[in-house]
Amino acid sequence: MVASFTYNINPGRILFGPGTLNIVADEIERLGMKRALILSTPFQRAHSQKLADRLGPLAVGVFSEAAMHTPVAVTLKAIEAFEAAGADCLVALGGGSTIGLGKAIAWRNDAPQIVVATTYAGSEVTPILGQTENGIKTTVRDRKILPEVVIYDPELTVELPVGMSVTSGLNAMAHAVEGVYARDRNPVSSLMAVEGVRALRDSLRVIVKHPDNLAARSKALYGSWLCGSVLGTVGMSLHHKLCHTLGGSFNLPHAETHAIVLPHSAAYNAQAAAGDLQPLAELFGGSIGDGLFDFAGSLGAPFALKDIGLRESQLDRVADLAVKNPYWNPRPIERRAVRSLLQRAWAGMRPQ
Repeated sequence: MVASFTYNINPGRILFGPGTLNIVADEIERLGMKRALILSTPFQRAHSQKLADRLGPLAVGVFSEAAMHTPVAVTLKAIEAFEAAGADCLVALGGGSTIGLGKAIAWRNDAPQIVVATTYAGSEVTPILGQTENGIKTTVRDRKILPEVVIYDPELTVELPVGMSVTSGLNAMAHAVEGVYARDRNPVSSLMAVEGVRALRDSLRVIVKHPDNLAARSKALYGSWLCGSVLGTVGMSLHHKLCHTLGGSFNLPHAETHAIVLPHSAAYNAQAAAGDLQPLAELFGGSIGDGLFDFAGSLGAPFALKDIGLRESQLDRVADLAVKNPYWNPRPIERRAVRSLLQRAWAGMRPQ
């Protein structure tokens, strides 16, 4: 017998395949828009300018100051640029930082969004905005935040550095791992979670050896889309609370933080959510925490929070913030247990 469940499907248009970057202009016009502001990080300024040049009169400018954790100050500056240019829509070219900026703008002015995803962030298919102000990262869920169009062109990810590909992929996996034991989980999102993790597991193994393998790049984007879709339809738990705390309050790099914390947060919930986690555990040798830890290690992913900027003296503060207003979790959020988890993640030890 199938248990009762609720499944809310997020509306959106997904365009997937090599060469789909070429249809951005068509999508702007399909939305009835004429003046797009192109968003990117400083690192991708040249790519965003190239896209703006290709769009011609459909692009009215480039704002290339997107930053990690979506600082509110940057968003307000981008809105000024949007209004000054007389823009009527947004085209976000990049990963989580750029996508987050587009969503933050749209939440405030309801501008239509087109996302051209170049990493495996997955946030492009969620109505969720995480933004940081005064050292605190908060999340908002609203229909206005969900991009109207998402373009996945695997050719744009071939040059994504291997290290960034690995951490970005593990970040996407984290959405799926938490999705299978979410309080509002359902059979559809759980199927997508397992398929997404499987696709990323298989593709990342190839990408670390052959970064220019287009088939593997395509499969990784497919997996990130599925994992992101899970994030957009169910609630998240301890893992995301920890990463929001580490990123928003201690400015740790987003993807690397997810990659390091994931084996530990999965192990924390391994017994309490054993049945829900079983299909994923089987993908990694039967033990979800150890399996993810060994898998990440085989890809050369970072192991320790101390290596990405967190001081040991900050761990108590992280634990205090993480247990304050906690997200729902299948296992009770216990301060001592969370502090122990953080110690092991800080040191790069195997999860307990």
